Amino acid sequence: MTRSQSTGAGAQPEIVGLIPAAGQAKRLQPFPCSKELFPVGFSRDPQTGLPRPKVSAQYLLDKFQTAGIDKTFIVIREGKWDIPNYFREGQGVGMSLAYLVIPGSLGPPDTMDRAYDFVSRYRIAFGFPDILFGPPDAFARLIAQQDRTGADVVLGLHEIEEPRVWDMVDSDAEGRVREIVMKPASTTLTFGWHFAVWTPAFTTFLHGFLRAAETKRNLDRLASKANDPGGDLAMGVVLQAALKAGLSIQSVKFPGERYLDIGTPDNLAKAVREFGAD
Repeated sequence: MTRSQSTGAGAQPEIVGLIPAAGQAKRLQPFPCSKELFPVGFSRDPQTGLPRPKVSAQYLLDKFQTAGIDKTFIVIREGKWDIPNYFREGQGVGMSLAYLVIPGSLGPPDTMDRAYDFVSRYRIAFGFPDILFGPPDAFARLIAQQDRTGADVVLGLHEIEEPRVWDMVDSDAEGRVREIVMKPASTTLTFGWHFAVWTPAFTTFLHGFLRAAETKRNLDRLASKANDPGGDLAMGVVLQAALKAGLSIQSVKFPGERYLDIGTPDNLAKAVREFGAD
């Protein structure tokens, strides 16, 4: 039995991975491939034992697998055919992979909502495929926190070096999230989120939020460069709305663990140096 299923009378829905990969990597252009496939370090081929390039998205898939997740949906934009060509059905990463292809997106919330009909009954493990982070059991610890608390969402938090470009989180000693502050000019908060586990309750909330008349009226304000460098609709906007609506959001802190967004040339070079030695 895998961690995809909870045991006991209060059995939870199966947990599946959900990865948004519909972006255009504007900060890295021109780029020779989808940034999710840029080689960052090496891993051992399980059949030959020889080293082979380890691409950026595999780090996230490895964490899913460590948490017992054996099925992942990847939402890609038309033209990013190199991703399914590389990962195929998932044999090389030890899980089943399925792909949804979309023509474009307002941002990560919209990208993930395109999978609604396929994932609405599951619990979701979500991460950005271009952010590398530790520890290896990060998702397992988020799942355990959700099992303990019954929260609708559990966020994974790291100590952030540049809060101005991150969604910062205020949480209490038990992990309960009190506030999410998006890319503050100044703040005393030190932890920010970038991966999560959530229940069908949040998937349903996200689906309704994107279709709400108020969201459509305010889309120019919500999908702005103040919330996202590229002007996309950011996940933090939806999480703020969920918190305001009364959904239960918990968190797990990972003090001292490293993280790195490889979406810029400087950070990509840093990732090759630091993670290449793993």
